[in-house]
Amino acid sequence: MFFAPPNATQPDEEPADQRPAETTMSNFVKVAALTDVPAGTSKLVEVSQVRVALFNLDGEIYAIEDVCTHDGGPLVEGTIVNGCQVRCPRHGARFDIRTGAALSFPAFEATNTYAVQIKDGAVWIEQPV
Repeated sequence: MFFAPPNATQPDEEPADQRPAETTMSNFVKVAALTDVPAGTSKLVEVSQVRVALFNLDGEIYAIEDVCTHDGGPLVEGTIVNGCQVRCPRHGARFDIRTGAALSFPAFEATNTYAVQIKDGAVWIEQPV
């Protein structure tokens, strides 16, 4: 029979060094004022030479790379459909704005997404790598 020492971690507890790291503002870049992206609209920003499309879906801001993975079309110029999708203006491929997932042909690869934080009326996004 094995007895754990009194300071051992219980099976349902995670050791402190294995808990997920919290996101800090140091990983984020201020890209716009919240008022620059009214509900139902999009805005193009560039961070570290990466074009990022901001979308406001009913007051929630999302950030995806501004590139259709089919042929590089500008998603920021696309139409928001079904409440949470953007249709590429070139060939009609659709992407989930919340996850970046490709939802229809001719695209089959997801586009990158970036975490968003709102602080003091400003939009901050995760630094693209």
